[in-house]
Amino acid sequence: MFEPITLQWILLIFFGILFFWIAPYSKTVEQFFAAQSEQGKQPNVLILTSSLVISWIFAKSITNAANLGLAFGLVGGVAYAVYYFSFIVGGIVIYQLRTKGGFYSIHHFLNSRFGRGAVIVFSLLIGIRLFNEVWSNTMVIGSYFGTAGTSSYYAAVIVVTLLTLAYTMKGGLRSSLMTDAIQMIFFGVLLLLLLGFIFPQEGISLNAFLTSGTWKMSTGINLLLAAFLQIFSYPFHDPVLTDRGFISTPKTTLKSYILAAFIGFICILVFSFVGIFAQKQGLQGQAAVEVSKLLGTAAMLAMNFIMITSAASTLDSTFSSFSKLIVIDLGWTKLKTVNKGRLMMALLVVLGTLPIFANPEILSATTVSGTMVMGLAPIFLLWKWAAPKLSFHLSVVCGVVIGVILAAGYFPQSLVFSTGKYAALLWANIWGLALCFILFFIPFIFKNVNQKEY
Repeated sequence: MFEPITLQWILLIFFGILFFWIAPYSKTVEQFFAAQSEQGKQPNVLILTSSLVISWIFAKSITNAANLGLAFGLVGGVAYAVYYFSFIVGGIVIYQLRTKGGFYSIHHFLNSRFGRGAVIVFSLLIGIRLFNEVWSNTMVIGSYFGTAGTSSYYAAVIVVTLLTLAYTMKGGLRSSLMTDAIQMIFFGVLLLLLLGFIFPQEGISLNAFLTSGTWKMSTGINLLLAAFLQIFSYPFHDPVLTDRGFISTPKTTLKSYILAAFIGFICILVFSFVGIFAQKQGLQGQAAVEVSKLLGTAAMLAMNFIMITSAASTLDSTFSSFSKLIVIDLGWTKLKTVNKGRLMMALLVVLGTLPIFANPEILSATTVSGTMVMGLAPIFLLWKWAAPKLSFHLSVVCGVVIGVILAAGYFPQSLVFSTGKYAALLWANIWGLALCFILFFIPFIFKNVNQKEY
């Protein structure tokens, strides 16, 4: 009989072979970068919604959801699930950009309104986001194969990354969307299976989960409010989300984004039950890992496959978005080819895997990057305003500076008016967002003054 760790490796290899076999081979730029079928058809609501949801249910996201459930009960799960309303904000803005503005991409909008400099700055921001997505998801997979720093841990990281790279290079974004739909089915079935292990446990009822936690600032509300503020900027720095906003008709896209928001919210909230269960069992550490060990081999394998599925769905989308960013959006190469897109994917794998060896913190990839891009809120929410170029740079730089100050631990405590974990995160976003809007409007004042002088 196979040992659990051996079964995990078998599942991992099986997953890689299966999706490489399923993934279509893209021959044209339209297929590779825009997910068009061989007949030139665009993704429908079902495919697009599935891809949006599973691409955002990262391995690190469900790990964070479980850990927040462990720390704060239901409040923690709700707080993290709020991030999924980013789909509604992003979907509405993208719909307006396309139907009222006539823009065919985020980069097209920025270049038209704020110039090439804004495009470069924005691309650096989303490049950091994509870079973070690689290490923050693969290190979660590694933790199911061994302790951080061990050979089995690093081996799992490398294998899952290379297997995902292989099938993504084969088909690009088209490959990503097709496998996402299958991965979404896997995720749903496995999540129900996992819950089936948890609820039969003695003394555990649905009411116990729904009444867990305390609704106070110090026990989760800080993070909930911070997440709510970040959804007005967070979606625009994530090309995994925005790239999918321009590959189907505007109406299909808007429907998919709204559906994805509610499905994603429910999935993350339900997965936080794993952490709540861990809390009630008195477990410590990584909630999902410890619960899977407690419930036995079958539960551990289900959890493992959920993590592999979610990590792969995010990685393939990340690879596709990075290749599109370099080859199409930035246009650094005169000849836009599929092979150049594949080369960029390989480059990201190398760069994005290096941080694994520094043992970074998973949650920081979400909360800190979300703070650093708060300056995008006025730019996209007020996209109809004919803002001066300086408005973009003042707002964006302000957000980045505050994000760096927060990450370094130097945000002034005198500006924090709540207590508990994530209090500094919340108030950095409150003050920072207000300042970003003020700086966004300042160039308008000088513009109007100059016009009156003439």
